[in-house]
Amino acid sequence: METSIIIPFFDEEENVAAVLQETRRLNPDAEIIAVNDGSKDRTEAIIVSHADVRLVSFGCHLGQSAAIYAGLKSACGEICVMMDGDGQSDPGDVGRLAALLNEGVFVCGYRQNRKDNWLRRGSSRVANGIRRMILHDHVRDTGCTLKAMRREDVRHLVPFDGLHRYLPIFLKRAGLRIVEAPVNHRPRRHGKSKYTMLRRARRGLYDLIGVRWLLARKIVWPKNIKLGYE
Repeated sequence: METSIIIPFFDEEENVAAVLQETRRLNPDAEIIAVNDGSKDRTEAIIVSHADVRLVSFGCHLGQSAAIYAGLKSACGEICVMMDGDGQSDPGDVGRLAALLNEGVFVCGYRQNRKDNWLRRGSSRVANGIRRMILHDHVRDTGCTLKAMRREDVRHLVPFDGLHRYLPIFLKRAGLRIVEAPVNHRPRRHGKSKYTMLRRARRGLYDLIGVRWLLARKIVWPKNIKLGYE
């Protein structure tokens, strides 16, 4: 089955070429979809210079969730793997995650030997614990972007700002089985993270309330029902 790799980029001109080249070298047969999330630097121009990469571009900055969702909706492969555009994800993990993907399964990577500072690791551990306690998704590291799913299961997702952290619980509620796998994590070579601890904590609590309500009200489509836009 063909694999589509979705990579969101926002102002990553120092990283984008290396990320795309390494991803292609390690996944020569995959469809690579680079989503330019309204970058104001040379990110889009660098993506365009890679003829073997499909570009999805936003005219303004919409956020990581929008970029990932747009990439998933644009994918041609039956298997979709998501990864970061800052170089911290290892594209060598893509094939291993895809191999774990059977029908009715969603694969979540979790970062081994995480290369972030102690504050970021600690806050992530607390946030994951609170999320597990409230949503009961039992996933250890939803902040890890490396995840794999079947394209047909995108219909179970509801696009909103923050969705990328809640993919496991939406797909679990849709009846999929969650499989976790360790992935390599690398230090950021260039640039700075676009997130701050305070902003992430404030939005995380806000999102938890909304996601819990949405899960209680969301329609779960049986597999035998085909929607008109599919």
